[in-house]
Amino acid sequence: MRKQKSLHISKLIILSVFITIFLAGCDSRYLILNPQGAVAQKEYQLIIFSIFLYAIVVIPVLGLLVYIVLRYRDKPGNKAPYRPDWDDSKRLEFIWWGIPIIIIGILGFATAKTTYDLVDPPKKDVKPLTIEVTSLDWKWLFQYPDQHIATVNYVEIPKDVPVQFVLTSDAPMNSFWVPELGGQLYTMPGMAMGLWLQADHKGEYFGSGANFTGEGFAHMNFKVKSTSTKEFNQWVKQVKETSPALTKADYNSLAKQGLSLEKSYSTIPKGLFQEIVIKNGGQYYSQHHHMKNEDMKTMNVASEEQVLAQHEHQEGGN
Repeated sequence: MRKQKSLHISKLIILSVFITIFLAGCDSRYLILNPQGAVAQKEYQLIIFSIFLYAIVVIPVLGLLVYIVLRYRDKPGNKAPYRPDWDDSKRLEFIWWGIPIIIIGILGFATAKTTYDLVDPPKKDVKPLTIEVTSLDWKWLFQYPDQHIATVNYVEIPKDVPVQFVLTSDAPMNSFWVPELGGQLYTMPGMAMGLWLQADHKGEYFGSGANFTGEGFAHMNFKVKSTSTKEFNQWVKQVKETSPALTKADYNSLAKQGLSLEKSYSTIPKGLFQEIVIKNGGQYYSQHHHMKNEDMKTMNVASEEQVLAQHEHQEGGN
């Protein structure tokens, strides 16, 4: 009877493992464990290093658990020493407190180092591309300030070029995530947060909102396409020649709750991204981002002129 019960439990454990493996994502690959850029590669190395450190604790603990259960279980003829009055061992306490403390210290140092490394662009000898990202209900607006174009639910970037995504929200807080290119970062109203990503290979990558925002959340995905620099420039030219202009009225329509297909716009209203940040409280923040790139430091998200104009408009309305 006991053998049958043990066999049944073993089957359930094995089945649970297989279900976890095969239902862990929407793709046949583990996207997080398939780094396709310099940022994702650093984060992947940190994940593997962390797993190794965890294993130093977890594997011995599980092994000791099995050993103790088998060695000291109550059974006829068990010769294991019985010490009911034993309650202290300085040597064991040093081991089970000392080792985890050392591991946490090592892991904390590695995590902090990687985190601060990712504040800088992956490549410093290549001019970065800036893309301003606004999360809406339930769609993504991408503005290219240097190219003066915009897209919805679609991003095209040149490979081997650092991309500075500047993130905000004109809807409930969300989270911008392209797993194969790097970790996620929250988009928040009234804030402009910086995230460096880079694609080292040509291809298409899955992007999504990683924070639940209501009914249309499941459809709030976008595609990131990495191409050569020449192909990227050709695409920009094509968008300028064939797509309509993005007007304030178009943006107000986009900002309403609802789903959207992929779209592109040949021009964008001047200062639209800054207006989005300011109208959601951005004028009250002296620091809008954690970017160390000099080009981004010169980007005054909430300029004094815009803040003054905003206050004058509010006072005039009152």
